[in-house]
Parts: sequence; structure tokens; C-alpha cells
Amino acid sequence: MTRCRRGLLILAGLAAWLGFTGLAAAHPHVFVSARTEILYAPDGSVKALKHIWSFDEAYSAFITQGLDKNGDGKLTPDELAELAKVNMESLPDVGFFTIAKANGKVQAFGEPSEAALAFENKILTLTYVLPLKQPAAANRSFGIEIGDPTYFVAFDIAEAADAVIARDAPKGCVVRIARPPKLDASVQQKLAQEDITAQPDMSGYQVTTRALVACP
Repeated sequence: MTRCRRGLLILAGLAAWLGFTGLAAAHPHVFVSARTEILYAPDGSVKALKHIWSFDEAYSAFITQGLDKNGDGKLTPDELAELAKVNMESLPDVGFFTIAKANGKVQAFGEPSEAALAFENKILTLTYVLPLKQPAAANRSFGIEIGDPTYFVAFDIAEAADAVIARDAPKGCVVRIARPPKLDASVQQKLAQEDITAQPDMSGYQVTTRALVACP
């Protein structure tokens, strides 16, 4: 088992989920609607990313089973705290599904913080802050790439205007988002027929989203 796949199993609880009849019959196995805030410091450097990831309804229902400890039909942040902790412990194994570059140079990440889960309208949403190991001067550009190259987890950057924003960026900076093209029907059909434990070769396909903050 690859390091990436092992991390995904830990992150998503997929070892059990894949054995749950009918829920993971196709590839990918988890769908995430994502938003990201790129956080700037007063000196114009990039200090962190804030990720907001909403999981699909089927996975949200499965992974929260048994967490309503008081049986009131609602899931509170306290009841979801342990699950948030598990996510934070496993995300480094998959590189946080994130690549960041300042002026074209890949940046290392520090310890994530402010992790929280919320369950609303049958959807589980993970929010956390991912700091850069060192604040990065990005006077020309700051880029991010979000997604799982293996397509085990499918990330979809929301179409909303605030899908990726540069919070407190220097004046004149603009955000451009490049979403991957939709996989054609034949590829989707092939993936749907894959064994649930398979890891198809996705090297010929663009399945991650890129965003670039360009500054004058």
C-alpha cells in the first residue's frame, strides 16, 4: 500500500467505509467541495492558508455514525472534536492535499491549527488553518494546487465568488482559478468499473485545481 493511500485510509475512515455495501462502488470514493482563503500578513507576505472542506452527503452520514453522544439528533463541535483531531493527525501523510508556491518556489507547511468540524444540512465540513513554515514573500505571485492526484478523493473547488480569496493581500493583487476539465464519459465509466481497492493511473489527467494570486 502506498504512503498516500495509507494516509487516505486514515483520513477518511475508508478501511471500514469501503466494506460498507454500495457506498463506494466507484472511483473516486469521497467527494469534497472546497474553499480556501490565502492569508496575508501586514508586511505583504503570505502566512497561511485557511481550508474549508465540505464532504459529500453519503460520506458525511457514514463518518459521523455514533457521534451524537447525547442522542439529541444534533452534532455539536464538541462531539466532532475527536474526529477533527484524527483528520489533523493524518493529513500530513497526504501533504494536506495542497501544494503552495511563492514566486514559483515550493513552500513547506507548519503545524495546522484551529481545526473544527461542523455538521449542517447533512453535510460535514472541516475547517482548519495551514500555516507556511516560514512566511513567504510573494511580491510577484503566490500559487496553490488543491486536490488528490490519485483521484481517490475528488476535490471540487466551489463555483462561488469566494472559492479562493486572498485575505488582506496587497492592493492590486488578483486571484485567478484554473479548474481541471471535466473527465469525459468514457473515462468516468472506466473509473466506475474499477475495483474499490484499485488505484487507477491518473497521470494523464488533470484532476487538481490551481489558483494564482498575481500582484502588481
